Amino acid sequence: MTTALDPESLTLLEDTLRKTMLATSGPALDAALTELGWAEMLTDVPELAVPLVFRLLGETGSHASVLVDVVLHATGNTIGDTVELPLPYTGNGWVVWDRVATEGGSALGGLPLRREDEGYPIRVAEARVAVGWWLVGSARAMLSLARRHALDRVQFGKPIASFQAVRHRLAETLVAIEGAEATLTLPGADNPDLTALLAKAAAGKAALTAAKHCQQVLGGIGFTEEHDLHRYVKRALVLDGLLGSSRELTKKAGAGLRARGSAPRLAQL
Repeated sequence: MTTALDPESLTLLEDTLRKTMLATSGPALDAALTELGWAEMLTDVPELAVPLVFRLLGETGSHASVLVDVVLHATGNTIGDTVELPLPYTGNGWVVWDRVATEGGSALGGLPLRREDEGYPIRVAEARVAVGWWLVGSARAMLSLARRHALDRVQFGKPIASFQAVRHRLAETLVAIEGAEATLTLPGADNPDLTALLAKAAAGKAALTAAKHCQQVLGGIGFTEEHDLHRYVKRALVLDGLLGSSRELTKKAGAGLRARGSAPRLAQL
C-alpha cells in the first residue's frame, strides 16, 4: 500500500468500497474489507482510510466492526487481536462491542463495565473522529432521501422542493453537515483530544439535525418501516451516544476551557 493515491485510484477505491458495502454487511463485510487491504490502509494512510471507510458506512447504511480496528491501531495493538474493547457510551458508561453472528446476519451486543472517571487505558480521539465520519455519512444519506422525496412529491401542482419551508430545512441540514465535515478535517496535532471531541460533537449535532429535518420533509412516509429513513435515524441516535453524545461533549469541552482559562486556536481563519 502506497502512502498516497492519485485521484483516479482514489475514485476507483471509493467505488469498490461503496459496491462492497451495498452488497454485504456484518462479518461478511469485515472479511471483504480485510481482502481489500483495510488493515494496510489504516496503518499506511489513516488520514485517507478512516474518513473514506466510515463515511461510506454511514452513506450505505452497512455495518462493520472497523471501529474496533481504529481503537486497536490507536493504542498500539495489532489489528485482529482478540481483546475486549470497552468504549464510553452516553452517560460515560463503558460498553463492550462484540461481533455476534446471528441467523439473520450480525448484531452488536455489550454490557456496561465501568465509568469513564474510573479510568481505562484507551485513547478515544481517533475513535471519535471515525465515529464522526460515520455520523456525517449517515446524515448525508438522510439528506439524499429527503431531497429525492422533495423533488418527486407533488402538492398543489408543483414539487414540494419549491416550497420555502422545505427548502429551508434541507438547506439547514446541508449547512450542519458541511460544518461538521470542516471540523472533522481540522488538523489536530496540537490539540488532538479537544479537536476530536469538538468534531464528534459537531458530527452528532449534524446527524440529529438531519434526522429531525428530513423526517419533517418526508412526512408520514418517513415513519414507515418500508422507507429507509428509520435505519439511518436509529444509526444516528446510537452513534451520537457512542464515545459521548453531542450534548455531553459540548458541555465537557466548555468545562475544560473554563478550567483552563483560555481557548486554543484550532483553525487559521
